[in-house]
Amino acid sequence: MPADLTVVIMAGGAGTRFWPLSIEARPKQFLNLFGERTLIQMSRDRVADLVPPERVLVLTNARFVPLVREQLPEIPARNVIGEPLRRDTAAAVALAALLCRARFGDGAMAVLTADHLIEPAQLFQRTLGSAVGAVSAPEGARALYTFGIRPTYPATGYGYLQRGERLADDDGIEHFRLRRFVEKPDLETARSYVSSGEHFWNSGMFVWTTGAILAELSAHLPEHLEHLEPAIAHDGSPSFGEALARAFEPLRPISIDFGVMEKAAEVRCVSSAFDWSDVGGWLALEDLLERDGAGNRHRGRLFTRDAGGNLVFCEERDEAVALVGVKDLVVVRSGNRTLVVHRDHTEQVKQLVKGDLDEDLR
Repeated sequence: MPADLTVVIMAGGAGTRFWPLSIEARPKQFLNLFGERTLIQMSRDRVADLVPPERVLVLTNARFVPLVREQLPEIPARNVIGEPLRRDTAAAVALAALLCRARFGDGAMAVLTADHLIEPAQLFQRTLGSAVGAVSAPEGARALYTFGIRPTYPATGYGYLQRGERLADDDGIEHFRLRRFVEKPDLETARSYVSSGEHFWNSGMFVWTTGAILAELSAHLPEHLEHLEPAIAHDGSPSFGEALARAFEPLRPISIDFGVMEKAAEVRCVSSAFDWSDVGGWLALEDLLERDGAGNRHRGRLFTRDAGGNLVFCEERDEAVALVGVKDLVVVRSGNRTLVVHRDHTEQVKQLVKGDLDEDLR
């Protein structure tokens, strides 16, 4: 891996679909859902032997800075950047790119997620290394790379990437030029994408050089750089937080996909064969939890009678839940909060959290 690589971990999400375990003060990326490590710790673990802590930046909401520092104590405190306002991913990428240029120069930059599940780590590292190698070569220096995930079913909750010309095969890791980004489709369209063999899921992870992404931001979102660049002069000083607040206030919320990737001249992807999940809600945990003979998936002590197809998750593993005569429910216990929802209505949890719950439950 090139010595000039910098890794940026995006950790500002709200994670409302994981209520009641995920609350406003502790969203999904800071939760331990699978084992001994939280999602953000697992994200850092995947690159720990590739880049030193000094070359890892974590961008998060300002209120989550203490949580990041608590869960990633090896990352220098000044590398945990608190965004004062939510302005979507283009603002975060622009800020990260400006900081990387100011601190490290025009090297390779990987933008990774804090709340996805990726296995095996070794294959992810190989895929990342292949993309980094491509943008570090003269012929790829202006390219913007994303990670395309091979779809395993016709998902309607993901954006898609339509691949074009195959550019390279790096020991089994294929590189493609992208034809277009596609928004979240309906089911029939998603089925056609999967059957075509020409589409990938959009992972939301990227690799480019700092110079390449700043050039595209300058072309397509110049106002972002105009507002953010003056704040970089305050980096490392007590006035940095105030400067960021002034810079973020006028920015229009827009994603990096809409704002830049769909318009950039040279966009490519690596075909990623590792297992990937954005862990978008409770049902994403089904294959990762213990299963009983009636198809109930669970973490915690589960007792059932005439109950099947349920998912039960207890924050405290020794907590007991009993189900009688019910099926296809999602039951979650966390502190003084309990969720009971039919599996077909789990998408409504997000709306419930945003609209109806009392403040003391958020």
